[in-house]
Amino acid sequence: MDTKNKLREKALNLTTNPGVYLMKDKDEEIIYIGKAKNLKNRVVSYFRNLSSHNEKVKKMVENVCDFNFFVTDSEFEALVLECSLIKEYKPKYNILLKDSKGYKYIKITNENYPKISVCSKKAQDQSMYIGPYVSSFSVKQAVEEVNKIFMLPVCNTDFNQKKRKRPCLNYYIKRCMGLCQKNISSEEYKNIIDEAIKYIKKGDIIYLKNLEKQMKKAAKEEDFENAIKFRDKIDAIKKIHETQKVYLKNELNADVIAFSRVEDKICFVILKFKLGKIYDKEEFIFKITTDIENTKEEFLAGYYYKKNYIPEYVILDFKIDNLSLYEEYLKNQAKRKVFVKIPERGAYKNLANLAYENSKETLNLSNKEKFKEDKTLKQLQNILQLKKIPEYIEAYDISNLGDQDLVGGMVVFKNKIPYKKNYRKFKIKTVKTRDDYACMREVIKRRIEEFEEKKDESFKILPDLILIDGGKNHILAVEKIFKEKNFDVPFFGLVKDSNHKTRAIVSKEGTISIYSQKNIFLFLTKIQDEVHRFTISYQKNLHKKNTLKFDLTSIEGVGEKTALKFLKLYGNMEKIKNSNPEELSKTLKINLKIAEKIINFFEK
Repeated sequence: MDTKNKLREKALNLTTNPGVYLMKDKDEEIIYIGKAKNLKNRVVSYFRNLSSHNEKVKKMVENVCDFNFFVTDSEFEALVLECSLIKEYKPKYNILLKDSKGYKYIKITNENYPKISVCSKKAQDQSMYIGPYVSSFSVKQAVEEVNKIFMLPVCNTDFNQKKRKRPCLNYYIKRCMGLCQKNISSEEYKNIIDEAIKYIKKGDIIYLKNLEKQMKKAAKEEDFENAIKFRDKIDAIKKIHETQKVYLKNELNADVIAFSRVEDKICFVILKFKLGKIYDKEEFIFKITTDIENTKEEFLAGYYYKKNYIPEYVILDFKIDNLSLYEEYLKNQAKRKVFVKIPERGAYKNLANLAYENSKETLNLSNKEKFKEDKTLKQLQNILQLKKIPEYIEAYDISNLGDQDLVGGMVVFKNKIPYKKNYRKFKIKTVKTRDDYACMREVIKRRIEEFEEKKDESFKILPDLILIDGGKNHILAVEKIFKEKNFDVPFFGLVKDSNHKTRAIVSKEGTISIYSQKNIFLFLTKIQDEVHRFTISYQKNLHKKNTLKFDLTSIEGVGEKTALKFLKLYGNMEKIKNSNPEELSKTLKINLKIAEKIINFFEK
């Protein structure tokens, strides 16, 4: 009985009570921890039918060699225990939440004309640093606010130099005081910076109250020039606050959580509201290692486990199976009532949509390989007049040794990078003599049939472009297959020069030179070299194997079946050297004397 069947038998004897299960690999390392309302049903489901799992779960299950479990009195206890064990063991296939933020400082440079900015750490200089702050969002917001209110310059101009002929746009729209026009002295500017620092340290409300007192005092003393200055600053601060949206009119404290995903990447965003105003944002990006429902629930539980502060409301942009369970869990963590909302309309739904848009944008920026338009691929799209950017490219080659060992190879490039897990080898079956065109037809036909059957994961993907190692005759040879199978994928040939280097792209209409397009030339050369290397390596290995099989069958008593079985089980010289006649006889189920002959053959 193999390992998976043994584990299934073990799981069938589990209790139907709630609990936590711990999956282990061959080294007894815990690789996944999960909770279950019904332990038996949940654990058995992993080992019942592997084909029903998604690729991530399948990969995890393939590495499971044993499991352990804890029985609990309720699903709630299982949820708390699951979080505790994940924090302790940090399993490979669980979500490992790390703080998405480092500490931030507000930096005020020490120069004639100081500047205020955000930085991640203190430097060994004479600058002034305010902080550290945990929330990078609020620090950036504060610096942006203070620069607007006090009209501080944010450019890289050296204000010690002579006056600029023309100020920048910020000066004309009253976002900058225009230091470059030499209309403010260094001393006067430093007084403004001191006021900005007070604003940062005391906060907007206290600073506003002080300004209002100073304005009233100046007006009372008939110092109208200063009273107007105070009034203008008060107006500027109030104007800034008016432009900041207050999303929750009832001034509630809430976390708004949403996620977005692309392939196996997922991004959760938490928008944090205090007294109705957004004050912080947290982002978490990681790969999905189990199914999406588990991922959502595991994130929600893990994020709030032993958290210092949990707001009164948690608003979700996604559904979870057991809402009351998570309300109870959050109540337990916060030591008070917490409401979990999944809104379908209204103000809360607008907030959930906002969080979702943030998660999409964050994932978009982080996943550069996927979302950033690549210059080379865009150029290739234009040259070949493709409908879309060729992010997923398949390339094919044929290799042989005369009429023997005819093979084909397929390599894949995903976003310009070799995607080796989807490389495939083809041993030619229908062609008996050396005929590159017939071999290529067979390979392409089998690839299309694999796509239609959708059994192999790599063949389920429809490529954006197919490249064939060969010229116009190769293109014409496979064109019929594409039409017969109605396989709507653009395909071109890659031809080499006399030095066996990539020279041009070929279609049935003609040749497209790529010498002048350096980026494309280097990229296509890389693809053609890789498919040639991969295919010829397969051909050489197959030839060695067939030669060895032939040599083995020359030993008296060894037939083709025994030779093939031997090569399958003892595929390298190291295994052969470490074997003995008794072991060989038992493994291959052959006579001891024949086993001795095989050992002697390799010793010679």
